[in-house]
Amino acid sequence: MHAIGFDAYGGPDVLRPVVLPDPHPGPGEVRVRVAAAGVAPVDAMERTGRLAALNEGLTPPFVPGMEVAGVIDEVGPGGEAALPIGTPVVAFVDFRGSWGGYSDLVVPPVASVTPAPARASMPEAASFLMNSLTAQNGLDALGLAPGDTLLVPGAAGAVGGYVTQLASRAGLRVVALAGEADEELVRSFGAELFVPRGPDAVERVRALVPGGVDAAADPAGIGPAILGAIRDGGQLAVFRPQPPECERGITGHGLNVRRRATDHAAIARLGALAADGVLAMRVAHVLPAAEAPEAHRLLDAGGLRGRSILEFPVRPARHH
Repeated sequence: MHAIGFDAYGGPDVLRPVVLPDPHPGPGEVRVRVAAAGVAPVDAMERTGRLAALNEGLTPPFVPGMEVAGVIDEVGPGGEAALPIGTPVVAFVDFRGSWGGYSDLVVPPVASVTPAPARASMPEAASFLMNSLTAQNGLDALGLAPGDTLLVPGAAGAVGGYVTQLASRAGLRVVALAGEADEELVRSFGAELFVPRGPDAVERVRALVPGGVDAAADPAGIGPAILGAIRDGGQLAVFRPQPPECERGITGHGLNVRRRATDHAAIARLGALAADGVLAMRVAHVLPAAEAPEAHRLLDAGGLRGRSILEFPVRPARHH
């Protein structure tokens, strides 16, 4: 099979087409012929070496990619009934070493796979699963009740948009923190209150919610600077494994979406919500897989309002 990988950590240009042995599914697995793969910040972390511990003792090339859309073309022993050959699917890929989503073929556990939304294109189908599962993981950690107030910094961003949509659907009162130009967008996601990004954001939140919000889910990475917006004894969830340092009895949660890689109930539910139009499928760019370096340059530049998507199979890169 053909994939996009790298032999040494570094900038976007370390990514290149590689050829690897075709994988085949074992018991409880299926093989997906990939049509589209999402490009996520965690892929850049892998590329730069911030996740080097995952590859310790393994031989390059290393292949990033945590979410794909494609069609099942082979089923492991005993798995035929769950997802038959020919089923269009989306899958969460817990990448490690040379096994990752930037590949013509991936072999995930059946638990990591769910049917693709029926009316979605393959790039659209590859755009939502990892971010929405990351968002759900944060909301589950916070365990808020309907009517509680949740602050979402970066509410227009890739993860923040899904936090806002899922929180609003769960009956939470969402305070969205984002750029002024994104107010209409985040309100369309279900945010009840809006605060424009800026140095006085905490004061603006306190003006809207005088006692402080019950919790904040912080995909924007603001960190301790947002604590002032949270009430005494509230909660702060950050989307990295290390829990944040907090004050005033605030509980900090460090999160890692990989622990939900085989949470089939959550994955299937999110797929159904995307199919029903409850979750937006947001595609920023679609590029041929061989142009992965350009996709990573766009990712590194920041400001994307959706996923960059790589299309497979791997073909020669165009010259810009």
